[in-house]
Amino acid sequence: MKVLVLGADGYLGWPTCMYFSQRGHEVAGVDNYFRRNAATELDCEPLVPVPNLVQRARIWRKITGKDIHIHIGDITDYHFLKDIFKNYRPDVTIHYAEQPSAPYSMIDYNKAAFTIRNNLISTLNVTYAVKEITPDCHIVKLGTMGEYGTPNIDIEEGWIEIEQNGRKDRFLFPRQASSLYHTTKIQDTDLLWFYVRTWGIRVTDLMQGPVYGISTDEADLDPQLMPHFSYDEIFGTVLNRFVVQAVAGHPLTIYGKGNQIRGYLNIKDTLQCVYLSAMRPAMSGELRIFNQVTETFSVNELAKKVKRVGESLGYQVEVRNYENPRVEKEEHFYNPKYSGLLELGLKPHYLTDEVIEEMFRVVEKHKHNIHKDKIFKGIKWQQRSCEEKIEIGVG
Repeated sequence: MKVLVLGADGYLGWPTCMYFSQRGHEVAGVDNYFRRNAATELDCEPLVPVPNLVQRARIWRKITGKDIHIHIGDITDYHFLKDIFKNYRPDVTIHYAEQPSAPYSMIDYNKAAFTIRNNLISTLNVTYAVKEITPDCHIVKLGTMGEYGTPNIDIEEGWIEIEQNGRKDRFLFPRQASSLYHTTKIQDTDLLWFYVRTWGIRVTDLMQGPVYGISTDEADLDPQLMPHFSYDEIFGTVLNRFVVQAVAGHPLTIYGKGNQIRGYLNIKDTLQCVYLSAMRPAMSGELRIFNQVTETFSVNELAKKVKRVGESLGYQVEVRNYENPRVEKEEHFYNPKYSGLLELGLKPHYLTDEVIEEMFRVVEKHKHNIHKDKIFKGIKWQQRSCEEKIEIGVG
């Protein structure tokens, strides 16, 4: 297939490019380096500096003999994106090209406005490019389990059947996000559902839980092929942050009571899920939704796992409860269904002590890059004054 990866420089984007390329597909990657630039602006660079996309594609070709075609530009510029579709004519477009951070979206007005513009216009542009240039192209869109929130009922896989006054109909499962970022993802889903109904395009929307991990089979070929691995509170996911905190001697940052439950998956399983979705595409006029998780844990459960493994490796791991900077339920029911991708053939990598130990070993090799002052700055969901933002270094 011809595979177009939007957001190719990200934590998931670059590993996805390599994963498809290694399996013989023709891959093009697009990115505008937002995340690199934002990390520099907010003083939260990833654990390991990695070459830019052009350089990484060159390294990939040297190692494997396979090409990944790189385009640097912003897909909110419709003419730029349309030209790529005209020249490349992809069979599948994998859309990661969004501002990916809930904390980032809550810092201030400007970052909130950017999140809305970037995320919604990028999805609109992808949809229009498919309709105008390659109407049979399958869009694989990365959504988030955070769209659902924490309802007091089972979370079905994207859809729910409702009976009222003797009549039934099928609807998108009710959404109730807990950040502006997650709200834009809800709007993405609504936007795609509208155009699926109106234009008959084909879309798979992957409701992904927080991802953890550093290693993939392709990235392990050369350290310079590693994904962006963030350990700060803005772009780092919780388990990744905890492992770095343990290695650095920083207390594990439990928000509030720590009983918040979410669905998690290994980065290797993200690659599997996206690949399986692409290889068995949605039908024309179908919005197919999968809940992309493999296990559920509370934050406290993750902290206990990291503490146990860390102490077995000789670290003194402290767990500390911090005032919760987010507006979220800390005690709640959580039971998501996630059978669709298993039925497609997903073979999960579960969160064992061995997996966590492997993460520790990789972080240990780069512990000289850890800056403890970047780990936790206390970005709150409530608006701050200019003086407070300057004090925590996000103004």
